[in-house]
Amino acid sequence: MKTQRPKNLNLLTIRFPIPAIVSILHRIAGVVLFLLIPILLWVFHLSLQSKRGFDAVHHVVTTSWMKLFIWLCFAAFFYHLVAGIRHLLMDIQLGVELKSGRMTAMLTMVISLLFIILAGIWLW
Repeated sequence: MKTQRPKNLNLLTIRFPIPAIVSILHRIAGVVLFLLIPILLWVFHLSLQSKRGFDAVHHVVTTSWMKLFIWLCFAAFFYHLVAGIRHLLMDIQLGVELKSGRMTAMLTMVISLLFIILAGIWLW
């Protein structure tokens, strides 16, 4: 049986609802955090190895580019944390209806943005 349904293969023209965007960004933040684990462990190892290693890490971490990198790490962490709490609440059937799902998705974005801004203020 052949159907002549229209097919939209251009993903850039599809409008995702806000809960879908929040969920996709949650997964992306999780992948970023997973990929950062070896780097953070290596830097932690260098800083604990000796006084010279600690001074070297401290010198590198205080540069502007590294502060930007650390801020992006904080952004991924805070977003993943807040979106993860939203997903946990949905697991216990809170916020699973359409209207409350949209509201909690927007709330997730606002709270995450607030935490990310506060992390930037604290870092600089």
